[in-house]
Amino acid sequence: MADRVIFNESPIALLREISTWVSSILDLDELLELIIDTATRMMNAKASSLLLVDEKTKKLYFKVATGEKKDELGKFEIDLGTGIAGHVAQSGEPLLIPDVNRDRRWYREISESIGFETHSIACVPMKANGRVIGVVEIVDKEDGSPITDQDMNTLTSFADLASTAIAHAQKIEQFKKENIDLKEELAAKYQIIGESSSLKKVVSDALKVANSKTSTLILGESGAGKELLARLIHRAGPRKSKPMIVINCAALPETLLEAELFGHEKGAFTGALATKVGKFELADGGTVFLDEIGEMSTGMQAKLLQVLQEGVFYRVGGNVPITVDVRVISATNRNIERDVKEGRFREDLFYRLNVVQIHMPALRERKEDIPILANYFLNLFKEEKGVKELRISEAAMRKMMEYDWPGNVRELRNAMERAVVMGNEREILPEDLPISGERLGQPGMEVGLTLKEAIDRFKREFILLNLRHTGGNRSKAAKIMDIQRTYLSRLITKYNLEDI
Repeated sequence: MADRVIFNESPIALLREISTWVSSILDLDELLELIIDTATRMMNAKASSLLLVDEKTKKLYFKVATGEKKDELGKFEIDLGTGIAGHVAQSGEPLLIPDVNRDRRWYREISESIGFETHSIACVPMKANGRVIGVVEIVDKEDGSPITDQDMNTLTSFADLASTAIAHAQKIEQFKKENIDLKEELAAKYQIIGESSSLKKVVSDALKVANSKTSTLILGESGAGKELLARLIHRAGPRKSKPMIVINCAALPETLLEAELFGHEKGAFTGALATKVGKFELADGGTVFLDEIGEMSTGMQAKLLQVLQEGVFYRVGGNVPITVDVRVISATNRNIERDVKEGRFREDLFYRLNVVQIHMPALRERKEDIPILANYFLNLFKEEKGVKELRISEAAMRKMMEYDWPGNVRELRNAMERAVVMGNEREILPEDLPISGERLGQPGMEVGLTLKEAIDRFKREFILLNLRHTGGNRSKAAKIMDIQRTYLSRLITKYNLEDI
């Protein structure tokens, strides 16, 4: 990098050029070497060094050095207040020492150890946020001339550059750390909790599709964790470093949804006071998660299909084609296949979105996960409230196991939060849970289902109940239900219960 320095330029122009490199060169060591090497040659110094303060040990250590003995300096440390550099670091004031042998602050041990003869030293502090973080010093001039006040001014400018470079690098490191911490926090927030076989299969299927761009449709009831599964697919794949943008298709009317997805130009409609980038552009290289896709109007379905087919879209009111690389994951709690048959959802869009279909099981279908989830939420909320000894009573756990959880994991989370806040801070009791001990209905009993759908749902729940009762033994389950084992096997395949 130092080869870029042109010494026939004025010192001010040279300093300006180097200052532009502070924000563009990300390797701090390379940048500091460039700054010190340039300062050394610009002032015709015999040697120079940059020392940083170690806040823990209160010592100075050599970060960068020039001169014939530079490689030997790395093993030395200097106490604050010791030597010329130590005094400058401690006081924060520059020092120009024309003859070190006449100055009582001179620390000769380093020069004598490496065999480097020193006559004069100029040393200036480096400061950041009002504190000294190190010093820059030059030793003698090649031609033997004295170090001047102008040299001190120049050296101070280089020290300021070095300080800025270090502060910039520290800020980048802080941003990286915060980014890592945030990712870890989000990963913890959005993790999928449970050990049931049905959940393990769902997670396994999600990991299989994570490394592809394949469109994935996630089905499941509200609160079952469809968005969590979409986030898992995104985080487990090659797009994890890019954004995942979530949009609820039921939350906006068609005109606003189009502008939200694809953006709009200034003046495209009343209230469009400035150009807005849409979710697809924001998610370039990443993932768009279209939640409640079944609520999208047929007009918007046609526009989305065109974008998915052609890979190009236009902002509302715009005529410039925009191309992005986006993976689409969608989800719905509706019976979308019935909506397709009845003409409420476009068949061609359904096939485009439904390349891979994953069904997120309801909580009542994986009740063995309730204790795991309940204790996970308990630990989460009792830490927030500061009640370390709080536990779930057996009676409360029994009540949770008997409940059908129509709101699924979301309802369980809310119930545990309420119980922690409103309980006695020692033990969660049944009355602390905002749920009824009675079942809300039998499998299949739901307004809006066809008779065939209700029968299918009952059959699935009935088979699931008996398989769990027999520990997955199909022969025993078939005997209890008074049907042939071969017929039971066909039903298990039909209702996707192979993993039970």
